[in-house]
Amino acid sequence: MSKPSTFTAALATMLGATLGGLFLWRSIRTQKRKALKGPASAEPIQAQLEADVTLSQPARKEPQTQKLLRAHSLLEVPPVIVSSPEEWETLWPDFQKDLSIYPVLGLDCEWVKSMRVSVKAKASAVSLLQLATFSGRCVLVRLLTFRNAQLPLPEGLVGVLSDPRVLKVGVGCYEDGKRLAHDHGLTLSCTVDLCYLAFRQRQAVLNNGLSLKSLAADLLNVTLDKSLELRCGDWEADVLSREQMAYAAHDAQISVALFFHLLGMNTEPRLPAEGESVFVQLASCCQGLVDVPFRGRYNGEGEEGERPRRSRKSTVESPESGDQQVPDPRRNNRKPLGVGYSARKSPLYDNCFLHAPDGQPLCTCDKKKAKWYLEKGIGELVSEDPFVVRLLFEPSGRPDSQKDYYLTAKENMCVVCGKADSYIRKNIVPHEYRRHFPAEMKDHNSHDILLLCTSCHAASNVHDGVLKQRLAEEHSAPQGCEEGIRLLEDADRRRVRSAARALLSASAGMPQSRKEELLSVIQSFFCNGQQEVTQDMLQNAAALETRILNESYVPHGLKVVQAHAVRGLRGLMELERCWRQHFLTSMQPRHLPPLWSVNHNHDKYLRKYGEDLQIQLN
Repeated sequence: MSKPSTFTAALATMLGATLGGLFLWRSIRTQKRKALKGPASAEPIQAQLEADVTLSQPARKEPQTQKLLRAHSLLEVPPVIVSSPEEWETLWPDFQKDLSIYPVLGLDCEWVKSMRVSVKAKASAVSLLQLATFSGRCVLVRLLTFRNAQLPLPEGLVGVLSDPRVLKVGVGCYEDGKRLAHDHGLTLSCTVDLCYLAFRQRQAVLNNGLSLKSLAADLLNVTLDKSLELRCGDWEADVLSREQMAYAAHDAQISVALFFHLLGMNTEPRLPAEGESVFVQLASCCQGLVDVPFRGRYNGEGEEGERPRRSRKSTVESPESGDQQVPDPRRNNRKPLGVGYSARKSPLYDNCFLHAPDGQPLCTCDKKKAKWYLEKGIGELVSEDPFVVRLLFEPSGRPDSQKDYYLTAKENMCVVCGKADSYIRKNIVPHEYRRHFPAEMKDHNSHDILLLCTSCHAASNVHDGVLKQRLAEEHSAPQGCEEGIRLLEDADRRRVRSAARALLSASAGMPQSRKEELLSVIQSFFCNGQQEVTQDMLQNAAALETRILNESYVPHGLKVVQAHAVRGLRGLMELERCWRQHFLTSMQPRHLPPLWSVNHNHDKYLRKYGEDLQIQLN
């Protein structure tokens, strides 16, 4: 065979083998795909798993998924029990490192919640204190073990609880602080209730619960075990079970996860930039919420099928548990949020009419006012139904047209849901702003007073809190920090009061060293350490007023109005328009009176007073 023929044959053999191999590989691959019914792509298994996880979620939800995964990972960090100062000192350096990155502690307390009470019929003292950092590191401090062994509480623990630059977050943490002060003389400061934060960040819908369990399930997709057996277990046992430890730790760990989730931040460690304070950054997101008790009604949270139990009023100034929830104010007949939600006893609108001497309609009014004109002899009755009174004198002003808001009859019903059997008045522009408006803008402002049923009123107030916080941030008009409150909480006085109350209520079982420490606090405050602490002195200390007058106080409402008044009449009209539009957006009322408008009277103000009106605030 010639050389070209040999080369051609070799080349043909090689091509045939290659094509045969490709055909065989393709056949095997096709058979595998059909057998497995899997995806056609040849991406790695890990990529397929990730695709499965995010299949039902849009791409923009990926950061949310990462946060949920981090929340689950926090719960996997095992807690550490602390029953002695030595055990605390072992873990305290690691705790300090975490706090130097993110000064936030998830906090919760446990105590015996059964019918076991002392001879004096007082509720059981706090037995366990749970603290968790952003990394999931969690410590369970057995406070009663320290007391029973007459051991002093670690200085680091006492210090971090009272540290005003470490946020303590949780559900009902302010009330937990009251218990800690009452039972152990501990001062808890810089607390933030996650319920308020959930409302502010628009993360909680009012028909959802606000317990820690509900927030964890709704926001983090985490299920917390809140079985009755665990919640009402023996927290004073010599040895806590593994289930008890996990239950207690998860409450603190999930509180931290919820806090960062509600702020839209991840919990990855980072060093602050030069000149930046992480605490200031976090505290600014909680402005107006620090050391503020949640004003909702808490109900016991039972498992499915368990009959709800009525909670007994505790002898301590705090609710029975932090794991409680607020009912939907639109589905519960009890006062849901705040206090004072009592319905009107009589209709607001009588829809009586006043006419000018020539018969021109002037406005609607209530029957009492209409009869007053008749009694004074300055009006005459035109009709009984509808009740119409014609004035016998020329009024000071007449409507610009017959299509005027004050000429329309109004129904006595909730403007949001239409409920007609119970309602109260709602100030669309809150009184804390309206009261500082100039007199020209405070006359005839019934346009901004509408009827809402009690539940819609409560819901509207919650939404109002969101706008108030936005105005506070925009105009540096804080609602709850030092420069935004009339009375300041004096930390020294509060420490003295807490010490005195602890000595009066729990001195019998208190270690001698702790008792002497609390006595020295009272002694140094009242007599500079020169005199013995008497029983009268203890009583006076326990009733000590802890608030002092803030000389630099400027009300939030006045500061916001001042900021808008800089732009004159148009600035104040813009504030009015802002609140009216906020009500429409947040509540979506379906039964507003005819001619109600976000721009009500604004054209009239400009025509009557002009843009150069000198604003004099009240």
